[in-house]
Amino acid sequence: MKKLLLILFAIVLSAPLYAQTEEEIKKDYTGPVFEFENEIIDYGEIALNSDGNRVFIFKNIGKSPLIITTVRGSCGCTVPTKPEEPIMPGDTGEIKVRYATNRVGPFSKTITITSNAFDATKILRVKGRVLDKPANDLQKKKSIVSENKN
Repeated sequence: MKKLLLILFAIVLSAPLYAQTEEEIKKDYTGPVFEFENEIIDYGEIALNSDGNRVFIFKNIGKSPLIITTVRGSCGCTVPTKPEEPIMPGDTGEIKVRYATNRVGPFSKTITITSNAFDATKILRVKGRVLDKPANDLQKKKSIVSENKN
């Protein structure tokens, strides 16, 4: 019994010696691997009904073609578009996102990507705040403020 406990104890203590970090595993992985410039796009404060289009840029740093099967927004107000062609090793690709800026207030939405990459499911995020004034009204207000400063 003591020998069995001693063996189990030795196995438990030696397990961390064989553990690889995720970076080491990705380096040896023969499939595709995502590397995003940013995983969060912050719109900041934007005007009502302003341009809600943004782009997530990524690179396939893996060793085989990256195929994105689906991209889904967390609600109907966030519409992502995926590349249709495989992204070859070393090439870059884009996930386009359009947020409906006709909704006033803060927002935080997710985009879920399903692919054949090392991380088969990837979550991206968009956030910001839509102001209750259209872009024209905000420009007028800025003009008045800068005139008053002079």
